[in-house]
Amino acid sequence: MIGLQPFTIQDALQLISKIQDERMLLQFAGPAYRYPLTEEQLETDLSDKNRTLFKITDQTGEAIGHAQIFLKENTFLLGRILIWDENNRGKGYGKKIMQELLEYGFSHFDRGTAELNVYDWNTSAIECYRKVGFAFDPDVKSEAKIDQETWVSLNMKIHRNIFEL
Repeated sequence: MIGLQPFTIQDALQLISKIQDERMLLQFAGPAYRYPLTEEQLETDLSDKNRTLFKITDQTGEAIGHAQIFLKENTFLLGRILIWDENNRGKGYGKKIMQELLEYGFSHFDRGTAELNVYDWNTSAIECYRKVGFAFDPDVKSEAKIDQETWVSLNMKIHRNIFEL
């Protein structure tokens, strides 16, 4: 059983140890964090009343990843989602985590829509989000530069009514 537990500063070193390089940090967190990830950056998020941080746990209670919910004016944003052990990928955990995050967000916050951003090359994540019911918002895009590349970030949304079907 995959679950969400509150992320505390005591969990920071484990998360930091999983971020191997600048590209992985950008994929995980977008351009808001700076490499190397530090406890101070995570403390800033923990002290933000509009952010809820989680550690993702497996059936034994062992932490296997990280996720956040960020409250925006009319929506909540799911982000900074990472399952750090590649052996745990492709097992349906992503879909379960998304469902847990949406359940939490829709039950705790007065918002009718959830959204997330994903890089256009991350096809496995896009497929996971589609399976949960997310659809692209063609009006929202952004770019991030790393090395000599430009990564295009696409926005996906799901309405409470779609999720609760």
